[in-house]
Amino acid sequence: MRIDFTKMHGVGNDFIVFDAPPDQFLLEPGRLRALADRRRGIGFDQALVLAAPRRADSALFYRIFNADGDEVEQCGNGARCIAALLHHRGLTREGAITLDSPAGLIHARIEDDERVSVNMGVPNFDPGSLPFAADAAADSYPLEVGGRVLEIGVVAIGNPHAVVTVDSVETAPVPTLGPLIEAHPRFPRRVNAGFLELVSRGEVRLRVYERGAGETLSCGTGACAAVAVARRRGLVDPGVRVGVRGGELRVNWGGPGEPIWLSGPTEISFEGHVEV
Repeated sequence: MRIDFTKMHGVGNDFIVFDAPPDQFLLEPGRLRALADRRRGIGFDQALVLAAPRRADSALFYRIFNADGDEVEQCGNGARCIAALLHHRGLTREGAITLDSPAGLIHARIEDDERVSVNMGVPNFDPGSLPFAADAAADSYPLEVGGRVLEIGVVAIGNPHAVVTVDSVETAPVPTLGPLIEAHPRFPRRVNAGFLELVSRGEVRLRVYERGAGETLSCGTGACAAVAVARRRGLVDPGVRVGVRGGELRVNWGGPGEPIWLSGPTEISFEGHVEV
């Protein structure tokens, strides 16, 4: 079976984007893991599968699969790449488009400088929404990991995130603590682990160990989660530059009850096909 795909990335967070195949066997975890292999397959952090719209007010419905083959709820940079691809194909209206996903509608717009902005919805700090085992919502929670106790913030941006504040992202033990946080029993559906360095009220640095993908060069929902946690604690302003290993994202959040916006560049790396 031949599958045509587009390889894209948003500041280093890379994807393959393809239309949903009529035979769902391609979406089985083992086949997706083989495609995600960076030596024997195509290589990607997430696969984005485009399907017919399920709502009249959206252009399409998309599904997200991590490199380990598991389906997840949302992907911020993925949504930005899909919007950019549809704009490249002439399918946006005045630079705007609405997408549908397992986590709900995503409103996207193409800015004058070709950056793509997406409305990621209202951050949800209810621990049950991740889910995360806690008695009540709080600004921070103690989490025992690897023989030490970390202070974490948790928030859902359509998908679950835990955020740890560190002195420096360069020296943060992301490869060792990331997997332990991801698979911690208090997160029954696993979690994305963000390591946040506060630079100023308008700038932060971030590394994310993504659930099912490992550390990535960028994570859009992770950037939103980090800013939301920091802003809830009164540490950053509404508009924040987020430095990641693949470049820079921008996050804007007015505060509780308001939607959070993610913005940044996207690129089409190449188009191709694969026989499965």
